[in-house]
Amino acid sequence: MVRLHPLFRSTFAALGSARSVAAATLAALALVCGAPAMAQLAAKPSAVVVTPHVRAELIAHAPEGIAPGSPVMVGLQLVHQPEWHTYWKNAGDSGLPTELAWTLPPGLAAGDIAWPVPRKIPIGNLANYGYEDTIVLPVPVTVAPDFKPAASLTGPEAVDIRLKASWLVCRKECIPEEGDFQLRLPVKGSTAVHKDAFDAAMAAQPAALAPEARIALEGQALKLQVDGLPDAALGKTLELFPETPEVIHTAAVLGKDWTQSWNGSTWTATVPLAAQRSASPATMPWVLALANDDRSSGQPVAWRVEGQVRGEWPTLAPRAEVSPALRSALEANAASQPASTPPSNPTGVAPASIASSTFLAALLGALVGGLLLNLMPCVFPVLAIKVLAFTRRADDRRGHRIAALAYSSGVVLSFLALGGALLALRMAGAQLGWGFQLQSPAVVAALAALFTLIGLNLAGMYEFRMLAPASVCSVQARHPVANDFLSGVLAVVIASPCTAPFMGASMGLAIGLPAAQALLLFAVLGLGLALPYLVAGFVPAVARLLPKPGAWMDTLRRLLAFPMFATVAWLVWVLGQQSGIDGAGALLALLVSMAAIVWALTLRGRTRRVLVGVLAAAGALLLVTIGDSVLRGQPAPAAVAAGERWQPWSADRTAQLVAAGQPVFVDFTAAWCVTCQYNKRTTLGNAEVLADFDARKVALLRADWTRRDPAITAALNALGRSGVPVYVLHAPGRPPQVMTEILDRGELQKALASL
Repeated sequence: MVRLHPLFRSTFAALGSARSVAAATLAALALVCGAPAMAQLAAKPSAVVVTPHVRAELIAHAPEGIAPGSPVMVGLQLVHQPEWHTYWKNAGDSGLPTELAWTLPPGLAAGDIAWPVPRKIPIGNLANYGYEDTIVLPVPVTVAPDFKPAASLTGPEAVDIRLKASWLVCRKECIPEEGDFQLRLPVKGSTAVHKDAFDAAMAAQPAALAPEARIALEGQALKLQVDGLPDAALGKTLELFPETPEVIHTAAVLGKDWTQSWNGSTWTATVPLAAQRSASPATMPWVLALANDDRSSGQPVAWRVEGQVRGEWPTLAPRAEVSPALRSALEANAASQPASTPPSNPTGVAPASIASSTFLAALLGALVGGLLLNLMPCVFPVLAIKVLAFTRRADDRRGHRIAALAYSSGVVLSFLALGGALLALRMAGAQLGWGFQLQSPAVVAALAALFTLIGLNLAGMYEFRMLAPASVCSVQARHPVANDFLSGVLAVVIASPCTAPFMGASMGLAIGLPAAQALLLFAVLGLGLALPYLVAGFVPAVARLLPKPGAWMDTLRRLLAFPMFATVAWLVWVLGQQSGIDGAGALLALLVSMAAIVWALTLRGRTRRVLVGVLAAAGALLLVTIGDSVLRGQPAPAAVAAGERWQPWSADRTAQLVAAGQPVFVDFTAAWCVTCQYNKRTTLGNAEVLADFDARKVALLRADWTRRDPAITAALNALGRSGVPVYVLHAPGRPPQVMTEILDRGELQKALASL
């Protein structure tokens, strides 16, 4: 038996059993909502995960086996490619610390990461704290006194250690990576193969220093005094690493921006505060480390001190990277809380609850955005089909009302399902945004197959009654409302990648709201999309504007097949951006094979049976041989040459350019976003606009979200958005300016003129 590729198994099942476009629509919606979760479950964990930049391995050290009171250590070993690095617990001016989430058997408990001493990594006017080369992040494991391993029938007693890890690896660009790890450890016997790696990691731990540090505020600087450092440190120049982020000027240069000195056994350092400090801690822990040349084998290399901060903190400076719209929401949230409660979200992520006026504005934005979504190019095929369906019922006012209600129900419920899936996956830790489904090649391919089937039906190649049993046809005739409902589902499947004006801010806000409020926003968005059809169904004056049924309708129906085929061409192009030219070619071949099978099903007698069997076997063979090309993601495009106008985006690159005094324009885009492509070929491709960019020496960066990219998702969230397009103008000393989704040339040139 030929085994079908999982991508198309559900499609062929829908054709073989239900044999209807409606069933294929439901299968596509299920795939849209569930594909990211299935993709996460597909990978089988092992002890090693290798990426282009890091080799990550889950390792363990249990010299006495796993028993109560015995020393057990587990850890993640990261081997970096040259020039790449990951981050310490305080990443510095940018970056994110590595995160470890453990799943251990009952009786075992993992502690916190015992962070080795990092190194300072200067990046232009910024600096980070992190690791290069090879590093082990060790974690102690406590074995409970009543620990009993599960019985094993296949071999010696053992325990399974599971780890979900995520890390940000950077050079000049930053790439979020993650891995699922599993390691099986014997309960009895030594596990000490990685002893040297754990010994090196523990030797790089800062030793606790008993005396407290004295920390005093002196204007825009912190003065740190420490007594009781060991003899090995006396008189030496020490490196300083604050564990509290965003307090001091991380990139400060010793001798220029900060000083340190010895007075006997007292070490004193004066460190400048960050220009955009985000915290005013009462106590601060620090790590003081010897320089590499001063370290001796077998001796402590660093010491951890902590002390209370005395004095009055200067007023916090506003954070430039938070958009004005998001800042107003944060201020409204802070104002709605008791005076003794700090703002619930000082990090720039959309707040968990907002003032009622802000929420009402978001609801209005969602309603207007849903209305305008009807004018987006991606919704045109369904809009045309709905007009045709309404025309067929030109004299049936009751049928109009029922059809409008069924279509609206399909739209609203589908938006709720899609929004619920998005919220659930984000709560599970996935970095997703609006339009996330088209970041999956599997979803793109399934939608291309669905629209090919619909296009063939509209073109007259087959009718539902030719493929389905008579009993199914009679059900369709008795319950045409199901078709209207499913056309609403189809409208959401097509429209969901688009972002209309007024819609972006509302969807960005929805991601951070409580589930009930967020789902209400999604429902109102669906209501906006369905509103024109509700009005047409319940207002007789609108219904009278529709033309009378006639022979022209058959011609219109066949004409509407071409927008569907145009949508298929667009989806194939999108998949080509994700899986390369081989993936696009494989999808085209599979679509042709599927169309041939559908044609064969319309024949009669023995010819039908023979041709269907031959074509199905050929299609299955084709699927087995080239199906993987459709799902195989191609590597991210290489960096653009220095002379090119548009350069790849990264958060670090943006920060470096702005810190150097250069304005930056960022285009958050995706191949599957039709609005993005329209703006790119009109406003952003306009010669006058490009001349204005050049005249003001604006750096142009493009953040391509065609494939899933958590760094771009995080940047969109920080701007109060959850989907593309988003256009942002960064200027030194100003907050980012977010443009409208339908980018207007006049708006952009006005913003450039103000630089």
